[in-house]
Amino acid sequence: MTHAKLSPARLAAVDVLRVGASGLRARPTRVILSALGIAIGIAAMIAVIGISSSSREQLLRQLDRLGTNLLTVAPGRTLFGEEAKLPTSALSMIKRIAPVLTASATGTVDSTVRRTDHIPEAVTGGISVQAASAELLVTLEGGVSKGTWLNAATEREPAIVLGSEAARRLGLVRTGVRVWVGNRWFTVIGILGPMPLAPEIERSALVGFPAAETYLGFDGHPTTLYERSAEEAVEAVRAVLPRTANPENPEEVEVSRPSDALAARAAAADAFTSLLLGLGAVALLVGGVGVANTMVVSVLERRKEIGLRRSLGATRGQIRIQFLSESLLLSALGGVAGAVLGALATAGYALSRGWPPVVPPWAIGGAVGATLVIGTIAGIYPAMRAARLSPTIALTAT
Repeated sequence: MTHAKLSPARLAAVDVLRVGASGLRARPTRVILSALGIAIGIAAMIAVIGISSSSREQLLRQLDRLGTNLLTVAPGRTLFGEEAKLPTSALSMIKRIAPVLTASATGTVDSTVRRTDHIPEAVTGGISVQAASAELLVTLEGGVSKGTWLNAATEREPAIVLGSEAARRLGLVRTGVRVWVGNRWFTVIGILGPMPLAPEIERSALVGFPAAETYLGFDGHPTTLYERSAEEAVEAVRAVLPRTANPENPEEVEVSRPSDALAARAAAADAFTSLLLGLGAVALLVGGVGVANTMVVSVLERRKEIGLRRSLGATRGQIRIQFLSESLLLSALGGVAGAVLGALATAGYALSRGWPPVVPPWAIGGAVGATLVIGTIAGIYPAMRAARLSPTIALTAT
C-alpha cells in the first residue's frame, strides 16, 4: 500500500489578510503609534508636493492672465561705466515696430512725495516719483482700485496717481486729498491695484509727463519702457528693441521680460520643495524603523503562538507570509492615513491663499508605493526570525 506524499495547504489571499489583521487587532495602541510614524512621513511629502503644485498652478494661471509678451527696456551703462540715458524719442520709435500692440514709458523724477509739507524731505518712505505716459495702464493690463487714471487733461495738471503700496505707506485710502510733491501740492486722483509684472509701479507716485516737466523739472528722458507685442513675435521684437530705442548706442540698452522673474521665483520655490521632501523622507524612514521595531517585538511576544502553529503543520513560508502581511497592513494603514492628512493639509493651505488645490495623482501613487516598500523592508527580518523559530523551543518559551 503506497501513501501519497502530503503537501501543506496554501493560504488563500483572504486568509493571509485575515491572519495578518488579527495580529494587528491584538495590539491596537502599539499599531496606531507605529502607523503614526508612517502617516507623518507620507502626509509631509504629499502636503509639500501638493502645496508646491498648487502654487505652480496659481503661477501658471497668473501668467496666462497677465501674459508673457511684456518686455521692458531700460538704460544700461556707458562705455565709461556711467548710467546711460534713453532718448526722449525712444517711446515713439518703439511704437513704430509692426508687431508691437502697445507701449508706454515711465521716467524717474528727482522729487519726493510726502503726506504734508511739514515732513522732512529725507523721509521718502521708499516711494519714488515717476512721470508716466497715458498708455501705461493699458500696457501693464492694470486697473484702478479707486478714482481714475491720468488722461489728456490731468496729465498736464498737478494731479497724481498712487501705486497700491505707495498709498498704503502714505496712509491714504481715498482720492481727492492732496500730497506734497517737490515744492507744491498735488491732488491724488487715483489709487492703482496690484501690478504683479511691474512691482516698481506699486511703490510709485505717478504724474503725467507734461506735468512732470512743468512742475517738477523733469528732463523728459524715460527710464523704463514697457512694450507688449504679439506672442509669436516676442523674441523677434526683443532682438530689435535695443537698436530701435537707442539707434546710436544700442549696447547701452537692457531688455528684460518680467514674466521670467516670476518663473525664476517658481524655480526657487522648487528648490525649497526638494529640501522639504528630504525632510519628509527622513520622517518616513523613522516611521519604517518604528514598524520594524513593532514587528520584532511582536515576534518575541508571540513565540508560543508561532510554536503552536508550527506544531499544527504551518510551514516556515506561511509564518513568513503571516508576519510580512502584518507589516504591510501596518504600513498601508499609516500610508492611507498620511495620504488623507496630506491632501487635507494641501487643500486647507491652498484655499486659505486663494490658490487652486492640486494634489498630483503621481504623488498619491508614490505614497502607496512608498508604504509598500517600507512595509516589505520593515517586515522581512521579523518574518524571517519568526520562521526560523523551532516549534519545540517556541512552545517552551516563557
